Amino acid sequence: MTGLKERSVGIVMNGVTGRMGYRQHLVRSILAIREQGGLAMPDGTVIRPEPILVGRSEAKLAAIAQRHRLDNWTTDLDAALSDSSAEIYFDAQVTSRRAESVRKAVAAGLHVYTEKPIAEDTETALELARVAASAGVKVGVVQDKLFLPGLRKLKRLVDGGFFGRILSVRGEFGYWVFEGSWQEAQRPSWNYRAEDGGGIIIDMFCHWRYVLEDIFGPVRSVQALAATHIPERVDEQGRTYTCTADDAAYGIFELDGGVVAQINSSWATRVFRDELVEFQVDGTEGSAVAGLRRCRVQHRSVTPKPVWNPDLPATEDFRSQWQEVPDNAEFDNGFKAQWELFLKHVVNDEPFPWDFLAGARGVQLAELGLRSAREGRRIAVDELTL
Repeated sequence: MTGLKERSVGIVMNGVTGRMGYRQHLVRSILAIREQGGLAMPDGTVIRPEPILVGRSEAKLAAIAQRHRLDNWTTDLDAALSDSSAEIYFDAQVTSRRAESVRKAVAAGLHVYTEKPIAEDTETALELARVAASAGVKVGVVQDKLFLPGLRKLKRLVDGGFFGRILSVRGEFGYWVFEGSWQEAQRPSWNYRAEDGGGIIIDMFCHWRYVLEDIFGPVRSVQALAATHIPERVDEQGRTYTCTADDAAYGIFELDGGVVAQINSSWATRVFRDELVEFQVDGTEGSAVAGLRRCRVQHRSVTPKPVWNPDLPATEDFRSQWQEVPDNAEFDNGFKAQWELFLKHVVNDEPFPWDFLAGARGVQLAELGLRSAREGRRIAVDELTL
């Protein structure tokens, strides 16, 4: 690092005792950036993130700090926000606590980067966007799926015109989350309580909004069916509780250009796919199936001509007729990649399109999805403005 100018950036990281806050944002993003020697800028400056850990459990924070040799941590958010080294506030708390903390961070003059959904309802999300814009701080929302290798390859195909006219998108996401009785649940219990901000629609429709919007085009309508397939689960203390939030959602989205997207999301399904999420895109010139990492294609010129005959066993190996899309690039951890873009946005004013308005669009689609499920009808998705 001799001869390089180092630029320290203090980051108040609230919610690092949780699964995502700890694993993806602290360990695999911020600490990973530090371990690689910082983030190099075009002028030779090296950004070095300095985490300030915040959470509600003193014991958990102390253990994390000791494990990673970090000495700046507190259970007092106000104290962390007033730290003279703090420039960015990051929020990975439960959704119900997010808006209040983000308002505090904006009032303290910090730039804000936050997990999604940014709020429990669209109006609050827009209000946060307006408050941040008025304060002149830079803001961003985590939209990690766009940085998955499989979806980056899919975007490359779209940009290159591989599909011709895109007809449809079919997505399958989910896995079996154990009920917490005879096997421990692998997701926290609040996910299944609507009163605590839980539910798969509020969680996943925020993702599907930016995936569909950034890769294929604007979402113009939504029709959804929500279900609570598992009515009771067992929480972290071994207590049985009633599930009040949806654990599965079946959505149909109409996009610009007549593209129809159908996405199933479920925490009550067993995986018979290559990856936990897969999207099949069909177009006039070709099709693709993309997951977290892989992407396979079948061009029009090599598409077979199967014939329906239920009286005979299938003789074709349909999977073998698809071609693997090469990486053609090195793919870093998606959370880390977006963190690096936001750090460059804060320090060097480089572009960062996923602001609070983008986050509000995700909340809007989730809200409309829940409303569609309640009312049993298709609902138009209007443009949002500040």
